[in-house]
Amino acid sequence: MEFSDASMVPPDLQQPLSNFLLSLADDEFILGYWDSEWTGVAPTLEEDVACSSIAQDEIGHARLLYQEVAALTGSTPDQVAYDRTLSEYRQVQLVERRRGNWAFTCARRYLYETADQVRLASLTTSTYRPLVEAIGKIEREEVYHQMHSTAWLNRLANGTPTAYQLLTEALRQLWPDALGIFEPFENEDVLLRAGILPVPSAVLEQRWLGDIVPVFERLRLPLPIKKESPAVDSPALYIPTIVARTGGRRGQHSADFTDLWNQMTMVSRMEPGASW
Repeated sequence: MEFSDASMVPPDLQQPLSNFLLSLADDEFILGYWDSEWTGVAPTLEEDVACSSIAQDEIGHARLLYQEVAALTGSTPDQVAYDRTLSEYRQVQLVERRRGNWAFTCARRYLYETADQVRLASLTTSTYRPLVEAIGKIEREEVYHQMHSTAWLNRLANGTPTAYQLLTEALRQLWPDALGIFEPFENEDVLLRAGILPVPSAVLEQRWLGDIVPVFERLRLPLPIKKESPAVDSPALYIPTIVARTGGRRGQHSADFTDLWNQMTMVSRMEPGASW
């Protein structure tokens, strides 16, 4: 069954769908918020403009998705974005870490953008039409985010010894969080049966690792992934050799996000009803 708009969603699906959309939106919103801090202090003027543009895109993508949550919950995008408690946010912990240095930002951006590309491609066949339409708009801008993050990963990996060292240090810090990107969504089984989520998160994680493992091997970058071939003519299986840091999809967040939440919701808490 296809759902043409929020009014078509049955009551038992409304909360799972709302939490699913929040997960997608919060990833974009929080990462965009942190990356916006490079405005005025990026390594070059060109990157200053690029970071500002990318951050603005991500927050715009979040707004598109918050609008769908608002339609389901009878609220407004502003209320969805700012009037929630800490535990009601659903982003993965990868996006909520402080921006760190430039290598940290570039490493995180690459890990997130490559995973997001796999996720967005899978959602083009979702049975929730407003999501499919939103993804169509989002993908057009994400192409450039992907190109930008790939260019910087290669530039740092093939740059000076210091650049390579900073990149590898950042990746070692980020891998546990990155492996939490495809932490299953709340009520994922319900979303799969309804076709709202067309592909299980575990399958998407394998697709993502299949895309990036060859890149990391070529660039000699930290890769806590073991590749196995379960049988002849079967696809390779990618098995992490470290423990993924999860919990974000269930409202468990880092101290970094606590600080960010206090900052970004300050106006909303001081001036209820303010718009963004």
